[in-house]
Amino acid sequence: MECGVAWGLNEMLNLGLDKMALAHVAQKAEHEYAQVKSGIMDQFASLFGKAGQVVRLDCRSLDYAYFSLDTNTSRLVLCNSGVKHQLASSEYNKRREECTEGVRILAQKNPAIKSLRDATLPEIEAAKAELGDVVYRRCRYVVEENARVEAMTAHLAAGHPLEEVGELLYASHAGLRDDYEVSCPELDVLEELAHQAPGCYGARMMGGGFGGCTINLVAAAEVDNFIAFMTKGYHDRLSLELETYVTTLADGVGELKA
Repeated sequence: MECGVAWGLNEMLNLGLDKMALAHVAQKAEHEYAQVKSGIMDQFASLFGKAGQVVRLDCRSLDYAYFSLDTNTSRLVLCNSGVKHQLASSEYNKRREECTEGVRILAQKNPAIKSLRDATLPEIEAAKAELGDVVYRRCRYVVEENARVEAMTAHLAAGHPLEEVGELLYASHAGLRDDYEVSCPELDVLEELAHQAPGCYGARMMGGGFGGCTINLVAAAEVDNFIAFMTKGYHDRLSLELETYVTTLADGVGELKA
């Protein structure tokens, strides 16, 4: 909604703002209206999306690169837990504060650390006592997740088996569940089921957490079997109905022409 409105006003009023400027406008709306101190990733993805491509964004430099995902051999399937993101906004801000505190403590030992991307796992381990258990785990998750992003795009660029990509998705969910603590029981059940589901290479929760969907990388030929397995398993485990969405990697915000 933010990016669509911003793009539409830019076109209608001939403001001449480029897509990156529009992403910053939409992010500001998130900060000031929705009161969520979000990064720019969601707005960037909405504006810079490209059909058939996944994108790696450096949120500090705003450098980005595209990587092909062959949707003839695999599909991204979303499984909706049915749980609303009621805690996501407030807890997101809390996680930001915890990470900021981690940077403050780590910078006392190494002033070159301006954000968690500057820190290494050995530095975080060395400061574990000063960080305390919660902030330590938040910092560890962020550093490990950054490494997983680099590893995933390297796998895609090199054409490695999708099983290797999927294992990174599973590892990401484990970090979100155990270290960043933004999952919920329903999302965890969906991720657990995915390990046994036909054709599933990997799965993780997506979005702000505490509800919403898991994203699943599934062999194209097994999508129907995957959905049937997940639907039955979710009902058997939690007596809940499951909505699923087979997605398409599409272009970002733009004009729809008849």
